Amino acid sequence: MSTTEAPEQAPEQPPGKKKFTFPSALTVLAVVTIAVWLLAFLIPSGQYDRNGDGAPVEGTYHRVGSGQSFVDRLNDLFLSPVNGLYGIQDPKTSLVSPDNSGDLYGSAGVFLFVLAIGAFITVVFATGALDRGIGRLAHRLRDRGALLIAGVMVVFSVLGTVEGFAEETLGFYGLIVPLMLALGYDRMTAVGAIILGAGIGVLCSTVNPFATGVASSAADISLGDGIALRFVMWIVLTAVTVLYVVRYAKRVQKNPDRSLSGFLPGDKDRDKAASDAAEVPELSGLHKAVLVGTALVFAFMIFSVVPWSSALTGDADATPYGWELDWSFPQLAALFLVAAVLVGIVARMGEQKLSSTIIQGAADFVSPALVILLARGVTVIMNNSKITDTVLHAIEGVVKGTSSGIFAIIVFVVNLPLAFLIPSTSGHATLAMPILAPLADFAGVSRAVVVTAWQAASGWMNLWVPTTAVTIGGVALAKVGYDKYLRFVWPLLAILFLLICAFVALGAAFT
Repeated sequence: MSTTEAPEQAPEQPPGKKKFTFPSALTVLAVVTIAVWLLAFLIPSGQYDRNGDGAPVEGTYHRVGSGQSFVDRLNDLFLSPVNGLYGIQDPKTSLVSPDNSGDLYGSAGVFLFVLAIGAFITVVFATGALDRGIGRLAHRLRDRGALLIAGVMVVFSVLGTVEGFAEETLGFYGLIVPLMLALGYDRMTAVGAIILGAGIGVLCSTVNPFATGVASSAADISLGDGIALRFVMWIVLTAVTVLYVVRYAKRVQKNPDRSLSGFLPGDKDRDKAASDAAEVPELSGLHKAVLVGTALVFAFMIFSVVPWSSALTGDADATPYGWELDWSFPQLAALFLVAAVLVGIVARMGEQKLSSTIIQGAADFVSPALVILLARGVTVIMNNSKITDTVLHAIEGVVKGTSSGIFAIIVFVVNLPLAFLIPSTSGHATLAMPILAPLADFAGVSRAVVVTAWQAASGWMNLWVPTTAVTIGGVALAKVGYDKYLRFVWPLLAILFLLICAFVALGAAFT
């Protein structure tokens, strides 16, 4: 992503000293894979009895032998990424191997879906429609400051909740920062509008494939399960966040001395900033067509995954309506591949450019796709060594006897440190959900509530932790100190923490 402002230069490190860089999600998961493999030698094997749906039956845990030799375990470690992609689970032994016959245990469907949506998003961005659309919105609202902040934040939040719009925001600082300065605000207002706007959408993901989608798949539920709770939560938390940023912006506009970020030389040259902000190209008919088409694709995705009979009747076992599609990841992957081609045709890209853009888009999303299969490989190791149920039994002892609301809050809190260690939502979901989802069965809570509590923890942490490129890169591009950003955001984090606990507790109680 190109920007008009470069980040401030970091101070040079003393000779012989290197600045610590937090390892990537791939490295963290590689370390986790080896650590879990070693722990499997120490953790006793055990299992629950399963019901007809394959869910563990509470109170039936018992010790069993793993039946694995050292060579078998070494082979599981060696093949863990392969098993994470297309391992097959034997229905008799429950062991996972690429050579078995049975049900797919690996995450091949989700893997392809991530690549497909990566291709689609990249094609949309290549048309310039989304960038220009947001630019036009900012331009039209430039004389109405509070409405501009709210408009930008709501658009970013919508994109965050439906497709995980986060890193893409880094390209908008060059536009939003001068606009906010032109209106008498400060750089922190721009940071809040961008980071918190998109971040709150991701926190309250409704159908975000990289959070809700991956977690739902790992929890063995539909992407549409729990969408009503997540939608209401998105509306409330987005409204609270917008009001928080607008309130701060008005305070700074009225009294610049109350700015937490301060002003750099030239920041108050608002006429120049306003002139620069006015240079926004018009939306062409082609851009409008691409934006409408993109909205229709995501609207159709939502329609295709929602269990409408259950949502409208309130009965989880209601007979599906004849017009329900009940789509899952294979169909959604095909949808986004076809949509990418159609958008490219509408944008008149030409065969060669369209092909190369689709390939580039899939390549750009290989990293989160690899994170998913590595995390799934860890669960294969746990499954084959028969320690998954042992870990589940240990956690069951912690949450046993708690009310459904307290259980949901515990799930949220437990995932906070995990979100710090694994900032990748896809990897975090794939790793944690196979253990957390069955706990919901024991607590008599919908698995969708566990998915909501998990993604809220991941999203809440990613609003401020320095291990995310969105936060640390954003404050650098806006030339705002990270410590000042923490001072700005911590009251909102406290408010969001309480609201999230209330929502997941209510969601658990009503299910």
